Formats: sequence, C-alpha cells, structure tokens
Amino acid sequence: MADCIFCKIAAGEIPSTKVYEDDLCLAFRDLNPQAPTHILVIPKDHIQSVDEIDASNEAVVGHIFSVIAKVAKDEGLDKGYRVVSNIGEQGQQTVPHLHFHIIGGRDMTWPPG
Repeated sequence: MADCIFCKIAAGEIPSTKVYEDDLCLAFRDLNPQAPTHILVIPKDHIQSVDEIDASNEAVVGHIFSVIAKVAKDEGLDKGYRVVSNIGEQGQQTVPHLHFHIIGGRDMTWPPG
C-alpha cells in the first residue's frame, strides 16, 4: 500500500534500525520502546492485521514466528519476553499493517493495561 508507513519501511523508503531482514519479513527497533528491548517484526507484503491471516499468507506468518524466536535469542531474552499484536481500533492497532512486538528485558506485568 502506497500510504502505509510499514510498507515504506519494508521498501527502504523510510529508515529504521534493522535487527533482521530476509525476503519475507523485517525486524526493527521500535521508535517508542516500552521496555529495554522492543522490536517490531513485519511481513514485507501488506497484510492489514491478524484478521487477514488466511491460507494465502499463513506460511509467512509462521516464518515470522521463527524469526521472532531467533531475534529474541540474539537479543539475549533468555529469561522471557512478550509477543503482542494489536488488532483493530479497540485493540489499539495504530498502524494498519500486521506487526508483532517483541518486548523484553524487564519483568512484565499483567494485565498489560
């Protein structure tokens, strides 16, 4: 999508602090971190949210979860971390492009807020 900020980041049109990249996805540091480690992992192809995961894109989503595990290990999150995806307005999704937050490096609280 031409007006999607994450599509522009994936295309290299907007700079990011990359921690991982391959043909299918990109992981980069969040500009407003909520923990010592806060990384976003996005598919390079536009998928609006978890609500749009289906048979045509489930393989890339599975791949993203293997990337999440690799990035978390590379970041030293051996004591644990949280993976979050916000969906829709009430879920506080602020960018309409599927993305997963890797949040770690501190004790998490519950409920998250």
